[in-house]
Amino acid sequence: MTEELLLVIGVTTLCMLSPGPDMILVMRNTLTRDRRVGALTAMGVLTGNLFHIGYCALGIALLLSQSPLAFNVLRIASAVYLLYLGIQSLRSTGGFSVDTPTPSDEPRRANAYWQGLLNNLLNPKGSLFYLGVFSQLITPDMTALETVTLIAVMMSVSAAFWVVFVQTLHWPQIRARLAKYGVLVDRAFGLLLVFFAVKVALLS
Repeated sequence: MTEELLLVIGVTTLCMLSPGPDMILVMRNTLTRDRRVGALTAMGVLTGNLFHIGYCALGIALLLSQSPLAFNVLRIASAVYLLYLGIQSLRSTGGFSVDTPTPSDEPRRANAYWQGLLNNLLNPKGSLFYLGVFSQLITPDMTALETVTLIAVMMSVSAAFWVVFVQTLHWPQIRARLAKYGVLVDRAFGLLLVFFAVKVALLS
């Protein structure tokens, strides 16, 4: 079991460090909004991860990976959503907000959670990643407790990464350097999101 745990930690860490739509969205919301918005976005991503894990454990992802129609529907939906987020960033007026909450901030913060959740759920690579991990680690002779332990470790590594990631982006030194370039930051993240939209659309 120790070998499986170390493998889960290593694979999950490498996956988290690999730039993708989730990382770009959390980074954008943290830098151009505030730490709480970034954290809520990351929470949405983690909720999406739990959903992926749930249906992968039930074997649904195997059907998805073998069904070109299902995969293509998910791929196109993901590309459209990423393109929508990218256009939003490109049209933004920029500007960094502060941590002091105001009543007008609450809808935006609630929306951040749903952004993270949808962004993760619509990523066709999510199901394939967890399917690949589970097919290598979860065997018929593995107990339910061992399976739950592997899942808990995987989610703990992901959660720890997002906490460190969001907190690092919120350091005053980093925000002070980027605050005067709010519009450019939004434009840059907009272009990255559009790039990932095109990349997902071209997946085969």
